[in-house]
Amino acid sequence: MTSRGGHPRAAATNGSAFKPREKIAPLYQMSSSLKAEVRKLNFVHLFIWLLVAAQVTVSHFNLVSHDTVSMPYQWEFPYLLSFLPLFFSSVSLPKNNISYLVISMISSGLFSVAPLIYGGMEMFPVAQQLYRHGKAYRFIFGFSAVAVMYLVMVVAVQVHAWQLYYMKKLLDSWFNATQEKKKK
Repeated sequence: MTSRGGHPRAAATNGSAFKPREKIAPLYQMSSSLKAEVRKLNFVHLFIWLLVAAQVTVSHFNLVSHDTVSMPYQWEFPYLLSFLPLFFSSVSLPKNNISYLVISMISSGLFSVAPLIYGGMEMFPVAQQLYRHGKAYRFIFGFSAVAVMYLVMVVAVQVHAWQLYYMKKLLDSWFNATQEKKKK
């Protein structure tokens, strides 16, 4: 069709531009769903971080007796730095910032996963003693501190593994979208 003045319609409005849009739409859908998963996991990570930070703070400032909340294990102090990957991950999501997402993934390995691995090794002899002899020397609200912290660690390892998985998928999605734009 032509306009009243006899000028032809623009080439992009003749209906032939739907093919590129069909190729791009799934990228946005996948990015959107992956961002939602990363946000959920960031929320759980923040909750775990707050639990560890609360235990360290309460113990460090002697807000309650050490019989109620024991002294923190050594791994808990570097784990507090896991707030950095959480921050960079949250900052990268709104604008699809690949650099911040990569920083988040690298710092997640350093400040989240590495302290948890160290903590598993640090607490193993105490857990072994609890299992073999039934004796615990550190407590958190009447529960064995090693049992409570191992429970926190099991959840944290799963959360961080899923975070890294979804962030990698998101990074691939964003990278593919960037490559599509460069081809045009």
